[in-house]
Amino acid sequence: MTTHPTTARGGRLEVITGPMFSGKSEELMRRVRRAEIAGVKVAVISHSLDTRAGSSSITSHIGVRIPAVAVGDVDALAEVVRRDDFALIAIDEAQFFGPALVPVVTDLVAAGATVIVEGLCVTFDGRPFEPLPTFMALAEDVLKLTAVCTICGRDAVFHRRLADTGMGATEIDPSHVGGLESYVARCRTHVDS
Repeated sequence: MTTHPTTARGGRLEVITGPMFSGKSEELMRRVRRAEIAGVKVAVISHSLDTRAGSSSITSHIGVRIPAVAVGDVDALAEVVRRDDFALIAIDEAQFFGPALVPVVTDLVAAGATVIVEGLCVTFDGRPFEPLPTFMALAEDVLKLTAVCTICGRDAVFHRRLADTGMGATEIDPSHVGGLESYVARCRTHVDS
């Protein structure tokens, strides 16, 4: 009997999501470090729009960093991960790649890789932020984190942009990348505050 590559290696999709300041990048880095300790061949991908840590690493809002390959679009991402037989592919800030990321990730999982996508599932104005909702529906494992509301301290599932840049919530450009200087975490009660 012939074994299909997917069943032989066990492709898997994992999602880490939540609002800004919820610890998504820290969780992604924790999973990458554990895989590397176990000797797993890992590719860590970031989007070239996210320049907070420079172009060769990802960073959390608290300053933790790991090396990454920065790419500008889905085609470049696919080229990088197909160069080698990576068992784990970790994608930071997946929302920057848009819905075109879904078929690439689906193909990687079908080929037997474990793919972790991390990113925002909600825009700064409270709408679903693709491709994360689609990945959440397709994944074997979804971890949805919360931040802390900066008004009341309750669990925050939203984040708000402090200044209006005139850009729509899903129009991705460098103005979307930011931290405490640009965004705040909000609970459902204070989402419009």
